Amino acid sequence: MTAESQLYERFGRSYPTGTVLFREGDVGREMFVLQAGRVQLTRRIRNDEKIIAVLPPGEFFGEMAIVNNRPRSATATVIEDARALVIDSRTFEAMIRGNTEIAVRLIKKLAGRLEQANQQIEILLLRDTNHRVVQLLRRLAESIGQPDAPGVHIDVSAAEIADRAGMTDFEVSEVIGRLAQARLVTPDPSGRGYVVAEVGRLQDFLEFLEMKERFGAGA
Repeated sequence: MTAESQLYERFGRSYPTGTVLFREGDVGREMFVLQAGRVQLTRRIRNDEKIIAVLPPGEFFGEMAIVNNRPRSATATVIEDARALVIDSRTFEAMIRGNTEIAVRLIKKLAGRLEQANQQIEILLLRDTNHRVVQLLRRLAESIGQPDAPGVHIDVSAAEIADRAGMTDFEVSEVIGRLAQARLVTPDPSGRGYVVAEVGRLQDFLEFLEMKERFGAGA
């Protein structure tokens, strides 16, 4: 039996789509290491439920509640049948104390999340909707994009883009439509996500829009 199988036999659980692993405000007593499936994290902002992350296999979450003994800061919902390791606070502390590699990986992951949070704030501070969507697509392409024959595939829905950029679905569809007309972004044929033809050209598109706005439609 492999080490991974031993871990799953001891700590593993399976969850069907729609399972709420924990809710914002709950007391946290365990963390999760996602091995298969996808989990969506949402947070209530001004009475609206906003998507803050969609986690793929390999990600861990829920650790902050057991590290600092504070209530859950988000709600975690399974959006694709999942398997995960579920680790309580005592086991987590023992793993950190006994394995330097795990501790270093945790520190790196938390630092990465802090950087992502800073990038998210920068996007939300942008006033122009074109800039918000384009900057978000660029960063998603760099962080979670997968090579695709015509470019880079980003596994994200229009609704998720709207939530992350602080925009309405209609505003996002308008910007995506302009990008599609310019042949920079196309909806994936599978119905999930988008394909960015050339990430570098997204910035060129923004500069074109700025010139058009500054000098008029004839630019």
